[in-house]
Amino acid sequence: MSETSPGQRGSFAAVTALFFTMGFITSVIDPLIPSVKAVFKLNYAESMLTQFTYFLAYAFVSLPGGWLVAKLGYSKSIILALAAMTAGCLIMPAAANSDAYSLILLGLFVLASGVTVLQVTANPLAALIGPPERSHFRLTLSQAFNSLGTVIGPYFGTMIMLRGGVFSNASNAAEALTQKLESLRGIGASFEILAVMTLVLMVLLILFGRGLDRPTSKTTPEANRLPVRSSRCFWAYFGAAAIFLYVGAEVSVGSLMINFLHQSAIVNVTLETAGKLLALYWFGAMVGRFAGSAALTRYSAYQVLSFAALGATFLCFLVTQLAGTPAAVAALSIGFLNSIMFPTIFTLTLERSTATAAQTSGRLCTAIVGGAILPMSAGFLADAAGLRFAYLIPMAAYAFIMIFALMSARAPVLRGEIVPVATTGS
Repeated sequence: MSETSPGQRGSFAAVTALFFTMGFITSVIDPLIPSVKAVFKLNYAESMLTQFTYFLAYAFVSLPGGWLVAKLGYSKSIILALAAMTAGCLIMPAAANSDAYSLILLGLFVLASGVTVLQVTANPLAALIGPPERSHFRLTLSQAFNSLGTVIGPYFGTMIMLRGGVFSNASNAAEALTQKLESLRGIGASFEILAVMTLVLMVLLILFGRGLDRPTSKTTPEANRLPVRSSRCFWAYFGAAAIFLYVGAEVSVGSLMINFLHQSAIVNVTLETAGKLLALYWFGAMVGRFAGSAALTRYSAYQVLSFAALGATFLCFLVTQLAGTPAAVAALSIGFLNSIMFPTIFTLTLERSTATAAQTSGRLCTAIVGGAILPMSAGFLADAAGLRFAYLIPMAAYAFIMIFALMSARAPVLRGEIVPVATTGS
């Protein structure tokens, strides 16, 4: 059995840090949603434009991002992505100072464009660094640190964006204006801190990230002979559909959660408290990914994915039927079952796709645009029928993922080792 070298372990640590950063930043959008809803007096669908704009970047940037990685190599692409993320974060304080929701959406799009390039780069890197037979384990372990970021991110955003300001009772118009300005400053301050975080990481990668461009794993002759046109590959599209629905479901549940828990019919807590409780949703995903990493050493990926998708479907159904604490527990527990879905869908698709890993990865990352489409649909349904019934949308998505998992068990594995996404940049 092949072993991981010290250089590969260092590269894997760097990639894992990127996963943490992506999780932290992406999850800050969840407390941003009720914040902009209150500050700009939006309905659910309008407030979901934050997620729509953020995840729309995946539709426009993923395929060019794959080309960029192939052209520049891993390390330069990552540094460029972090620079874009820093710029996006710095747009947010300017947008808050201008009291302009449209500029906030612009900042989110620029930020997400950088995150998209990181996704295109980091997911295949995690799979490639080390022995190929442990690719499911490595990607799931990296996603566990992504989940650590998603646990801390909502708590961080809640403490700054969902306390005081517009969430206090104003006695007159002048006080209301002062409170609105305070909440806008909170939004700006949150993203200023994120800008410092991405800038520091960018500097560290400039100094120490060259090892990411070293060869990671050898490619089998069979993999090299696979057709390069993904347009004819069923599994590239099938996996993309599963990623589209998974990300859409996960983002929908997280985006709805704070307002859902805030309802008097559920747990009737303040938005600040609900934002802190949201951390339990992401904490479940983190615990589940560590547990999933262990499960994947004993059970096949399709078995673990089938179980998780079935459980998530059932929990969403319970949310639509229950009220009070049981409904809250069911909604928060979905995070645990979400835990292993993205990495297992990703690697199951890479193993079965007849396209190169670069093409397949680009298509899978493009499908992350589901995080834009499904939450908007859930927002419209929440406005029309209530927050409980908005969970019907992620329920249907998880049911499809269960079908994907069961079908993957019958499909041939075409790659024992995954084709590298990019060569060393020149």
